[in-house]
Amino acid sequence: MVVTLGPALLDRYPRFSLYNSPYAAHDRGAAVDLYPETGDPDPGRGGVAPSPVAGDVLDVRTVDAPPKPYATDSDHLVLIDTGSHVVRVLHVDPAVSAGDRVEPGDSLGRLIRSGFFAPWVDDHIHLGFRNQGANHYRASGSLELDPGVDVAPVPWDGTGRVVATGETYAVLDGPAHPAPGECFAGLAADVAGTDRVLDGGVPHYDGGGALGADEEAGTFEGPVTFLGRRIGTGGGDGRTVAWDDVTVRANGDPITGLSLFCARDALAVKLVCPDRSFAVGDAVSVAVEPV
Repeated sequence: MVVTLGPALLDRYPRFSLYNSPYAAHDRGAAVDLYPETGDPDPGRGGVAPSPVAGDVLDVRTVDAPPKPYATDSDHLVLIDTGSHVVRVLHVDPAVSAGDRVEPGDSLGRLIRSGFFAPWVDDHIHLGFRNQGANHYRASGSLELDPGVDVAPVPWDGTGRVVATGETYAVLDGPAHPAPGECFAGLAADVAGTDRVLDGGVPHYDGGGALGADEEAGTFEGPVTFLGRRIGTGGGDGRTVAWDDVTVRANGDPITGLSLFCARDALAVKLVCPDRSFAVGDAVSVAVEPV
């Protein structure tokens, strides 16, 4: 079974990703990370986490997270019964309890940075769907997701200027979004002769996805080409990609990789580069090479 998310859910968030995670819960695009607006008037607190769905809160449970110096050592699982499915929400310090009713956009609490996050990952809501009779507490086992929205593939020549930095990343401007606020878009790759949108961490996570309107047309097992180089192979399910053994370089030097999403308002390329530093305004040229 595949669950379709659709614009009513996704349009409330500036960005989403099915594959930009190292965890098994995202295998084959069976979970989505939703990135809300992060404005928050209270310094030191995470932004508000708006509920993606309507339903009744079944349970709220605290779970251990891997210890990380930049994150909390616990996370929280919020289970919501939508009627057709039970959804799993993570990475929220909950302000709801079992028995509460929530509507789309209602606050579930505050976003948190838990030990499940890599240091370059932005705050987000993790969302997965289970059949009613499933084990809702297991980390894996959620249903595969179909975004159910148009995702426009945007060509990129690998160049840009740094517009933001952190200790482990740098964000490049562009390429330009084709229709800000009107559709989701992402960086284009050639997949077996068709343009798709790349989703995931290239190549620092095991695999990623190639999203597009023709996913339902069939499977693909051909090469995936990006920035003029083959970077992976279709996994046979219509969108999952196994990365080749490649290195991403920025201005000639190797970096950890690229963090890629589907974005509604503006496109931006995130360089994952804990061993390199960039300054705002720097010109950067990105290339992919076989190892």
